[in-house]
Amino acid sequence: MAQYKRSGGIIAITLAATTGLTACGFGGSGGEASGDGTTLDLLVPSYSDATQGLWEDVIAGFEEANPDVKVNLQVESWDNLESVIATKIQGGDAPDIYNGGPFAGFADDELLYPVEDVTSDETYADFQPTFLGNAQVGDTAYGLPWIASARALFVNDALLEEAGAEVPATWDELLESAKQVSELGGGVAGYGMPLGSEEAQAEAAVWLWGGGGSFGDAEAITVDTPENLEGAEYIKKVIDEGATQADAGATDRSPLFDIFVQGKIGMQVGLPPSVGQIESDNPDLEYSIHPIPTKDGSPFTLGVADHLMAFQNDGDKQEAITSFFDYLYSADVYVPWVQAEGFLPTTVSGSEALADEEALAPFLEVLPDAQFYPSTNPDWAAADSAFKALFGQLDSDKSAKDVLAEIQEQVDAG
Repeated sequence: MAQYKRSGGIIAITLAATTGLTACGFGGSGGEASGDGTTLDLLVPSYSDATQGLWEDVIAGFEEANPDVKVNLQVESWDNLESVIATKIQGGDAPDIYNGGPFAGFADDELLYPVEDVTSDETYADFQPTFLGNAQVGDTAYGLPWIASARALFVNDALLEEAGAEVPATWDELLESAKQVSELGGGVAGYGMPLGSEEAQAEAAVWLWGGGGSFGDAEAITVDTPENLEGAEYIKKVIDEGATQADAGATDRSPLFDIFVQGKIGMQVGLPPSVGQIESDNPDLEYSIHPIPTKDGSPFTLGVADHLMAFQNDGDKQEAITSFFDYLYSADVYVPWVQAEGFLPTTVSGSEALADEEALAPFLEVLPDAQFYPSTNPDWAAADSAFKALFGQLDSDKSAKDVLAEIQEQVDAG
């Protein structure tokens, strides 16, 4: 079982240093194609100050290899992205390629190419199956999994050693180790349990899905199920037995992980960027990264992915779009982009290329076991809001059954 162990020193995770300037309309890589050439319009969000420069480098390489195709780039903030794409579609000016999150509505309106129609067989087969499945509407994938994030258990090795505790693989082992660490006193908590409104749905997924539950699928959101109840009741048990920080029901993930970085929490679920945060804020922290404990130790992680999608604007552009995607997802182009932005690859070849990156190994290991929010269900937005508002009540006298029933009721009300 792979893990990343950190004990002093510095491990560098290089980020691109390019400072990007938001493009104003299409044309970030040059003017319109001339003659018999093809022009592709590409609309993307800004993940960081480096995003535009990274895309410009990709486009320059692609255009050099494909001189008959030009790519016009438009970069928007995430705050503006959805309104920009909506306006473009309403005006009959949809981009040829779009990088965003939700795609099911576009697919339902028959605006998108199926992924198989705009990728070679080799590129299509290279996607992690779990991520490709998450990009489907019905049995057809319409979103190309672009960047991924996963979760893993960050462990303060020094605290566990001081407490005589073991790194857990199951719920019962986690509870025992967390209680041992909490008994150290001095403001130390065994397990960081963030059930506050920032990301309660994520911590809920960690536990409910780790016990065999789910939030449903594209057809129905299911919260108050026996499988979910088992996970919710175990959360209450962990809290009630003093294995977490105080006021778990109102604690948000980001400030809680700050406390982990300070060395005051034994274990907490974190993300790949959490490695960089530790290196920046407390490089002497002795910690390791492990798979998330589940009810029986089965492998699991909560996966998140953004997608690329291709709009069916002009049948004459299908071949050029396919060439762009095949170039983009080649490991020597794709992996540096993903690394620079601090994410994980959604392709098998991308994971293989990063196999020697010690800090990423625990996250890459669990990608094939990733499970996802049912984001193609139109009721997911209501479920997300309900978890954020209500799931923290597990840290109260209210029963786990009543909490799940209240969330389900809010979902059903829309």
